[in-house]
Amino acid sequence: MDLATLKALKPTEYSEAADGYRSTSDMASAAKDRIENQIVVAMRNSLKGEAATAAIKELGELGKNFHYIQVECGLVSTALEAFSYEVGAAKRKLDAALDGAQAANLTVNADGSITYPAGGEKGEDGKIPDGGTVGGLTDGTAAAIGRQSANVDPNPNHRLAQDYADQIAAALKEATEADEKWAPKLLALKADDDLTVSDSDWSDASSDTSGVRDAGKKYLDSLPQPPKDGLPKDNAEWWNGLSPEEQAAWISMRPDAVGALDGVPATVRDEANRIVFDETRGAMRTELNSIPSPPLNEWTYITAGGYPSKVHTDEWMEWYNKYGERYDHLNKSLKGVNAIQKRFDSTGTNGLPEAYLLGFSADKDGRAIVANGNPDTADHTAVYVPGTTADLEGVEGDINRMVNVWHAADGKSGGDSVSTITWLGYDAPDDVVKDAPFEHYAYDGAPAFRNFMDGLDASHSGASPSHTTVIAHSYGTTLVGAAAETGHLNADDVVLAGSPGVKVSSAEEMDVPKGHVWNEEAEGDVVPDIGRLGHSGRDFVIPSDPEFGANQMTTDTEGHSGYWDTGKQSLLNQALVVVGKGDDVALKPQPDPWAHVK
Repeated sequence: MDLATLKALKPTEYSEAADGYRSTSDMASAAKDRIENQIVVAMRNSLKGEAATAAIKELGELGKNFHYIQVECGLVSTALEAFSYEVGAAKRKLDAALDGAQAANLTVNADGSITYPAGGEKGEDGKIPDGGTVGGLTDGTAAAIGRQSANVDPNPNHRLAQDYADQIAAALKEATEADEKWAPKLLALKADDDLTVSDSDWSDASSDTSGVRDAGKKYLDSLPQPPKDGLPKDNAEWWNGLSPEEQAAWISMRPDAVGALDGVPATVRDEANRIVFDETRGAMRTELNSIPSPPLNEWTYITAGGYPSKVHTDEWMEWYNKYGERYDHLNKSLKGVNAIQKRFDSTGTNGLPEAYLLGFSADKDGRAIVANGNPDTADHTAVYVPGTTADLEGVEGDINRMVNVWHAADGKSGGDSVSTITWLGYDAPDDVVKDAPFEHYAYDGAPAFRNFMDGLDASHSGASPSHTTVIAHSYGTTLVGAAAETGHLNADDVVLAGSPGVKVSSAEEMDVPKGHVWNEEAEGDVVPDIGRLGHSGRDFVIPSDPEFGANQMTTDTEGHSGYWDTGKQSLLNQALVVVGKGDDVALKPQPDPWAHVK
């Protein structure tokens, strides 16, 4: 970039263009929400038949198009803001140098060199030192050498001219570097020439996000940074203190970071995590399609020791050693991704409210936090913690459990709003035998759970605090107990189901008001007694024992996994606790402590 171009450049024009793209992004977001949460919901509830199904499918694709527009326009906006910031800094340096040169009666030439007049004291020959012209020295070593020689220069104008020429050269270099960096980034932010938002489009959007984030590091670093290891209330204060432009930049460049911050509003976390969700899904599907399909001849039979044995073929083993682990991970992760999308698509069915994606990651076993209804405005909020084997692949069952709780609670809420949340925010044990007996999964996950609960409190915007219930199953109850044991739980009620023990020996240690710990143990559920040896409190006490002090709720389901079956008293009891109607819960008859003397 030459001197004339930088002098004429108006960085604010790029910032104004960024505002326009941001407005377009916001409009696309609003259109997406209207299609998915209003129009499609109304059609799903009022129209039936093949034509309606086809129309709903087409509208779903239109919603995806608007989401893609939202994301890409957001990236363009942020890229323009970042370019405006960087070139604006260079422009300010140039303007300061030009003003300084003018004040010193120096002449700035078209190429950035500076002509200086004669000046200084007369020499031995009786002449004033001549003037001259200097160019900028952008190399640091050369500039230092130039200044050293200037210290003995009899003409002080030369020294000033060199300083200002250096500043001009540095400004031009910075502006040129910004232009060369951002021009290809902005050119890359365009869609292909069809009307279909494909997996490759979302994979490309993921690459675009990484590109803008890497190129815009200087700009992002200039913005207010989130608190390092901040408490949820600190995160909320940070977010609320950002300008709309700064908030948009953070969502565009670091949606993963914003979506994971407890204390940030649910609508914001949902927006950020849906970007991560769609980009991750597109990238995973694109990668999966690039992997050769596994050979059809997976098995062969050999005879060993006189007996036939089934083994993998050499061809299949060669494929698996090269692709198998990644192939399995992608398929398992996509199973969970599809389950989350299925929940998105079921909004409005039987009155089910909008879903909010409050956390998402496909790394390792995966993470997913899915809310039915907005917890920031809900009168009653329930958070469910699943147990052993919980991961992204199997998240559909955990999501459905809280859908069932929402329906049951909504029916008993008396008009109050309800939000129910599936919190798969920790590394759950993978195997009942090999992993579940160990307590470190619970203690490792406890801080994240407490932060999430504190975050719900920090982001709540209702007229009064939400009544909050924790619902936990199996090893999830152990995590909740560990969270209460080692810190503040920030809940009003706790419901435990199929608990193998909660690390403490009494309900009073669960950090909720007295009388607000509830327990369910179904007929045929062997987990409580098996877990007693590993996760109980003192003297092997678990929540199912009378001496623990929990309200023992009636259960009419069987086994370890039926507590959320629809139409059952087990589910209804949980729903009554969720909406603050614990007095209506059906309790098991308490044993007569004097029975042994009668």
